[in-house]
Amino acid sequence: MGYIEELRAVVGHRPLIFVGAVVVIVDSDGRLLLEERKFPKDLWGLPGGLMELGESTEDTAKREVMEETGLTVEALQLINVYSGPQHFVVAENGDEFYVVTVAYYSKDYHGELIVDKKESLSFKFFSPDGLPEKMVGSHRAVIEDFLDKYRSISIKE
Repeated sequence: MGYIEELRAVVGHRPLIFVGAVVVIVDSDGRLLLEERKFPKDLWGLPGGLMELGESTEDTAKREVMEETGLTVEALQLINVYSGPQHFVVAENGDEFYVVTVAYYSKDYHGELIVDKKESLSFKFFSPDGLPEKMVGSHRAVIEDFLDKYRSISIKE
């Protein structure tokens, strides 16, 4: 049982604050990696997840990307930190939480994409102009911020 499950066993469904990290992974063609998630059901989003005890946000980002995709990411660059009342979530099981999300991007990754069937349905690289309609709303905002912030530098190499 992980930290969050242990904490939930003590506090039940009460609102908590969690810290998480997501990563915008950019390939050599300037496309962005998205994950077709099982939860929230059938939405596309960025690889990432919640922090475990003793981790930095960078460690969280790297671990979650590895767990969800099989990829190793390096050279994380900060996009932004997201928090506030608009980041309140009620999970399908009734758990309530506010999430503080630290968003990174990286073009420095290696490995072979492997789908973790517990969390994901598939992965696909999308052109920034061809993102799917059904996306996790906060992840769409991260991508928009990424594109706005880094539009002046080429995301293609």
